[in-house]
Amino acid sequence: MTTRVLAIGIEPGNADYSAFPQLTPELVRDYIDAQLLRLRDLGYEVTSCLIDLDAAAEAAVTAALREENFDCIVIGAGLREPKERLLLFEKVLNLVHRLAPDAAICFNTTPADTAEAVQRWVDA
Repeated sequence: MTTRVLAIGIEPGNADYSAFPQLTPELVRDYIDAQLLRLRDLGYEVTSCLIDLDAAAEAAVTAALREENFDCIVIGAGLREPKERLLLFEKVLNLVHRLAPDAAICFNTTPADTAEAVQRWVDA
């Protein structure tokens, strides 16, 4: 049976890069795409859920969680920082807890280490 992973993150075009001037939306999107491909190459079935920073974020996460059952949900670092996003992070985390109670939850630290985050918690 294939392990199903949901990757939740901020839409790169909506992220604040002031603390990371070396990053651009294009570079972050390339990192995300490379990590999704890497997860698929490792044998995982992956669904990406890139969200906006408004009320539509909760609806997008809810829809993704209701559409499929996931074995692991990785929540991107962009949801946890900066601290102004704490409420959105808590909302997403509570949606995951409520709608996917059996899924492992993991966190990446950059857009380039998503596969390692998933591998810490599930076997392909």
